[in-house]
Amino acid sequence: MAVEKMRNIGIMAHIDAGKTTTTERILFYTGKSHRIGEVDDGEATMDWMEQEQNRGITIVSAATTCFWNDCQINIIDTPGHVDFTAEVERSLRVLDGAVAIFCAVGGVEPQSETVWHQADTYSVPRIAYINKMDRIGADFFEVLKELEEKLGANPVPLYLPIGYESNFKGIIDLLHMREIYWPEDDPKAGVKYKPLSDENSVIAHKWREKLLDSLGTVSDEITELYLEGEEIPIQLINTTIRKGVLKQSFLPIFVGASLRNIGVQPLLDGITEYLPAPLDLPPITGISVKNETKVDVERVESGNPLALIFKIQNDREAGPLCYVRVYSGIIKKGTTVYNMNKRKRERLTRILRMHSNSSEDLSTLSAGDIGVIIGMKDAQTGDTIGSEGHQVLLESMHFPEPVITVAIEPKTMSDMDKLKKTLNSLMKEDPTFKVKEDDETGQLVISGMGELHLDVLVTRVTKEFKIDARIGSPQVSYRESISKEVDFTEKFQKIMAGKENTAEITLKVKPLSSGEGTTFESAVSEKVLPREYQDAVQRGIMNSFSGGIMYGYPTIDIGVTLTDAVYNELTSSAFAYEAAAAMGFDNACRQASPVLLEPVMNVDVLCPKDYIGEVINNLTARGGLVNSLESRPAIEHINSQSPLAKMFGYATVLRSLTQGRGTFSMEFSHFAPKEGGI
Repeated sequence: MAVEKMRNIGIMAHIDAGKTTTTERILFYTGKSHRIGEVDDGEATMDWMEQEQNRGITIVSAATTCFWNDCQINIIDTPGHVDFTAEVERSLRVLDGAVAIFCAVGGVEPQSETVWHQADTYSVPRIAYINKMDRIGADFFEVLKELEEKLGANPVPLYLPIGYESNFKGIIDLLHMREIYWPEDDPKAGVKYKPLSDENSVIAHKWREKLLDSLGTVSDEITELYLEGEEIPIQLINTTIRKGVLKQSFLPIFVGASLRNIGVQPLLDGITEYLPAPLDLPPITGISVKNETKVDVERVESGNPLALIFKIQNDREAGPLCYVRVYSGIIKKGTTVYNMNKRKRERLTRILRMHSNSSEDLSTLSAGDIGVIIGMKDAQTGDTIGSEGHQVLLESMHFPEPVITVAIEPKTMSDMDKLKKTLNSLMKEDPTFKVKEDDETGQLVISGMGELHLDVLVTRVTKEFKIDARIGSPQVSYRESISKEVDFTEKFQKIMAGKENTAEITLKVKPLSSGEGTTFESAVSEKVLPREYQDAVQRGIMNSFSGGIMYGYPTIDIGVTLTDAVYNELTSSAFAYEAAAAMGFDNACRQASPVLLEPVMNVDVLCPKDYIGEVINNLTARGGLVNSLESRPAIEHINSQSPLAKMFGYATVLRSLTQGRGTFSMEFSHFAPKEGGI
């Protein structure tokens, strides 16, 4: 397939906006599946993991390929739940374009905003699809307003709904000025086109004017033809919309109700017509391994092979499945590739094109394509692979810190090695999942993004990997910091193996503003302290950052500067300076008014008006601070912040407060001082 006929797209939205249902319709209409699987029945093609079928949500981003209008569409169906943010982040990193789906009732929901801003970070061109027009409370024009106000987008409808809620029966096509209808009972029947009725003609002409006005900002030719009253060719309109999408100057809007099979074919036309092919995008920037300078990588088949591993999934028979996006050159089956991050050569035994959890064998993957390679044992998410003679690192991906931990142990000690191996393979798959062994208790402690995230991973351990394991109650992952600046001199002197080891250093520790992390710098010249000993001081400090001050939690937002040192040629040693740095950091921080920090979460609650009082009272009782309250036709949206420690078990409480009608999403906001310590 020629690169210009390829589309790498993601489908992104808030949980329950209808992403997976829409993807199922796309697969059906493109002929990839011969029956429509439903999320509600647990039969969706893209939700192939057992837990996804049980919970009715998407957890891992599934990749599939289909064809429409002579174009190859590689689709990545991403999760909408905030606990699986790493899956969304990984997908957006490798996509060329995205379809943002919004619920006609819920509008721009909290996770829609999060994903939208993630897409802004990677400059992903987008089109939008307003789904669920058949639901009670659906309001197309209200969603347009929210897209402007909340996301700063410039929505330009290409289609309008005919009717609302149970009366929603078709759409108005503003490009060809006609009406489109779908037979209710037979999804296989063709689409019916009708001329505009008198009642729809007025609104159609009004919004057609707005459409041409928006296109005029991108094309002078359209403006001239419009002012002269000439007919504007549809090809010119499509080319202009495509330009606007690539520049991200406006957002084309599609509309439908996927569950009732309305509006999916025009969306498919939009994907092939307006979203970019790999060659439409600028070269991707990499970093040369040799001299650490920036390198522009052209997206062409004739270049050196270069690909990014954006996801790893473990298969019990085949081993690690490495999902790759090829940016340049061609990767062939049976050849050896070089892993730039691990500095290792590895042989590719197979190349697959994935369709959800089934696959087909390929001999090559070329520039612009997405596929799966098998045979790489040491690869991790974010690794760059290519040729050893042309070593370029594609930028690594950044993931948020885990904020919740639980202890896990096997029922029988004979399963301990198997459990450790399983947890390590899950950690390779998911960069926001961390495993460590507690030095004092010997317990295995796992950390993740939220209760649901850890619950899913633990269920995979017990069901998928068949390991009987006991789980402790969830614990908050605290951090430590300091609140004042201190200078401290540490002297170290010890006789080891008959030789005296001495070191003397002066450190300055100071608090940094929230989110700056931990830093070390040396203000000492190499004449005062040779470079190898300064490196030893840095190692001692860096190792101490994870050890805590008072409670053993990792430290954040502390700046450490080496301001002075005493060096003795006869007795100084690297070991002594490393030890002095660790002790000095600990002692200095203890004098710098240490503080315990707890994670504070952004909590967004959606609930019916009848229950708003009880929900707000409950949030306030949990130490929550309500930032805003927004009324929608059928629902209230509460935006608040609350300490994570007070939010355990909130899903159950919210269900009982709202008779099962309330939903919430929660994501990490910042660390703040915890009152009263632990």
